[in-house]
Amino acid sequence: MLVVGITSRALFNLDKSHEIFVNEGLEKYRDYQISKENDHLEPGQAFHLVKKLLQLNKKIEGERSVEVILLSSNSADTGLRIFNSIEYHKLDIRKAAFCGGESPHKYAKPFGAHLFLSTDIADCQLALESGVAAARIISPNITRKEDNLLKVAFDGDAVIFSEESQEIFEKQGLEAFDNNEKNLAKETLPGGPFKPFLSELHKLQGKFLKKGDCPIHIALVTARSAPSHERVILTLREWNIRIDECLFLGGLPKVNFLKAYHADIFFDDQKENCDLASEEVPTGHVVRLKHNT
Repeated sequence: MLVVGITSRALFNLDKSHEIFVNEGLEKYRDYQISKENDHLEPGQAFHLVKKLLQLNKKIEGERSVEVILLSSNSADTGLRIFNSIEYHKLDIRKAAFCGGESPHKYAKPFGAHLFLSTDIADCQLALESGVAAARIISPNITRKEDNLLKVAFDGDAVIFSEESQEIFEKQGLEAFDNNEKNLAKETLPGGPFKPFLSELHKLQGKFLKKGDCPIHIALVTARSAPSHERVILTLREWNIRIDECLFLGGLPKVNFLKAYHADIFFDDQKENCDLASEEVPTGHVVRLKHNT
């Protein structure tokens, strides 16, 4: 089963209540949340993605393929509004941790989460340090097309692969990077922070394919080009992971390709790429452990 942990501020729009917390303090925030606990919250940055993930559970009768866990820094008292909103929006979310002001990232691993989504970059950094794939989600303020196909796009280096090769590019330039990848073409790339999540997503694809049509589509969208493509293809083959689409863009901006792909989520470690992509598609900024770029 694919397990995704999500914070309440990523799932719902809590901007107003968060503003009260920051400007007026905990007690005013608590009073506000209790007074509004029967008023449903509007969708947040990750709502569309969560809805699509949970729809996968309807594809195989009698079997839950995806579990979404609510991880919230609210107390259970102030968090009642969040659960009421989950019920209002008919989201099949059953498990939660309310942390009373503490960062909820610490429960992602005990819950067995393959992915942790938050709007807080520090929480994501801490989750990554604990060994859980994590991203700060940013979504465009546009209406998403409703369909039954979940499309997930990944950057390569420092996301599904380690950042070793990317560090060569950053420190020594493109020529050194290409030479390194050409010389090591037959050597499998080390896995990055999102390899376990990709692997679990691929297993889920396999389960659906055995039943017929698969509602999950995976793309790799990378700045790499020839000759550095070969190592990527051979690595995925070695991992026994099938990618539906591979885009080797040779440094071209990714945003137009992601828009054409209709990505439901795109994961990248470069802030500039994320800022551009998030104007068109929901984007997860993967904070690198060594560099906050």
